[in-house]
This record gives sequence, C-alpha cells and structure tokens, in this order.
Amino acid sequence: MVSSSRRSVADASTLTGWFKSSYSGGGQGECLEVARGHATVPVRDSKAANGPALMFSTQDWTRFVTAVKHGELAA
Repeated sequence: MVSSSRRSVADASTLTGWFKSSYSGGGQGECLEVARGHATVPVRDSKAANGPALMFSTQDWTRFVTAVKHGELAA
C-alpha cells in the first residue's frame, strides 16, 4: 500500500513489473530497479525486494534520468 504521502511503499514486492536497467552490470550490488505499469514510477534497491520503494511522478523521474544522462549529478 502506498503511504499517505503517496511517495513510498513499505513493501516493494507488492508491486509488479520490476526491471533492472541493461546498464546495470558487475557485482557491486548498487543497482536500482524500476517498475512499469503504474501511475507513478516506483524505484527500489535491487538487493531489498521486500524493502521500501520510492514513488516518483513521471515528470520527476524523467528529470532525474535526464540529469544522470547529462552528468549533472555529482557522485
């Protein structure tokens, strides 16, 4: 169930459609998964399938991905 703030889900495994980017590789274990088919964009830590997921608006998620692609976020 999505929290009252509509920004998180306590147990991400209750959502369907999870996938890991084809850019995810190696064994660092620092991967995110995103779920398709929802009104918002759920994002979770790939190592914690039953952990929480953050919920982003499609607009905010697009802005984040664009910033990453353009190297606008510092490591």
